[in-house]
Amino acid sequence: MSIPTPKSLRVVAIGGGTGLSTLLRGLKRFVPTPHGTQPFTDSRCTGSPCLIHDLAAIVTVTDDGGSSGRLREDFQMLPPGDIRNCIVALCDDEHLLSKLFQYRFTNGDLEGHSFGNLFVAALTHITGDFAQAVQMSSQILAARGHIYPATTDNVHLIAQMDDGSTVEGETSITASKQRIVELMLDPPAAQPLPETLHSIANADLITIGPGSLYTSLITNLLVRGIPEAIAASRATRVYIGNLMTQANESLDLTAAQHIERIVSHTGGARIFDYALINTAPISPALLDQYAREGQVPIEADLDRIKALGITPVTGSFVNEGNVLRHDPNKLTDALLKIATMK
Repeated sequence: MSIPTPKSLRVVAIGGGTGLSTLLRGLKRFVPTPHGTQPFTDSRCTGSPCLIHDLAAIVTVTDDGGSSGRLREDFQMLPPGDIRNCIVALCDDEHLLSKLFQYRFTNGDLEGHSFGNLFVAALTHITGDFAQAVQMSSQILAARGHIYPATTDNVHLIAQMDDGSTVEGETSITASKQRIVELMLDPPAAQPLPETLHSIANADLITIGPGSLYTSLITNLLVRGIPEAIAASRATRVYIGNLMTQANESLDLTAAQHIERIVSHTGGARIFDYALINTAPISPALLDQYAREGQVPIEADLDRIKALGITPVTGSFVNEGNVLRHDPNKLTDALLKIATMK
């Protein structure tokens, strides 16, 4: 019996932080290795095999804390931390190089720096181009996809808070006790890479999330041209909802309100067709752990999502461990089902 021709997809994943790297670990299962891979033949692709023949991650570059912040200040370069995590997520984790990229020094002048951050910093100075350094790092680790910074302009975040104050810098914004009303980029005319716009224009599936509402998701959409390209794309566009509220980013916000905040920062552009929303219960032990930080599960107000013209897709997308994360395989399974419905 012959194997059906795989459904071949071009996927763009937008975000930052642990959310994007978690998603990429699931998506890479369907990206062929240089030597090829067997197609999947189960319900992940509505009964037919599918492959991702082109995977692009668009990653936020506004971090100004930790190792990334120190490198940014010392070498006048963009922060490599989120991008490093994505590179590692797209390579084979058992390889020594991926472990090396995640190694973090614990003493001396290099304390707090990860080897991967220093590696990207060195390549940036050798090539004179941050985006090229990212691509070379990806090639060295044989990452199964392309990774693009949202912009190569030296951008910083500015937030207008609910008390009328203005806070500058991602670290200061995150530490603020006030609520974010509006997020802005400085400079406001930051431009995306041409490769980013090309990937969006040719995508079959575009995802935004999971991740911190403002500092991982909205920040990418403040780069001029990116929301317009998503709105104009014929791809299936999916918002991946967070599991828990987050201090100073999304306390008391429902799933629909997350979407509304994102859309308001794009000038009202239509950028979502579907929303993946977790409706599975979370264990009492983890709920208690997060409650101590004032965090609770995000309300799945499905009717309000539908009223926005977006189709909610519900299910269990949770992976419980010492901390709560999305399950990368469950996310990918749901995304590929949606993408192959057309």
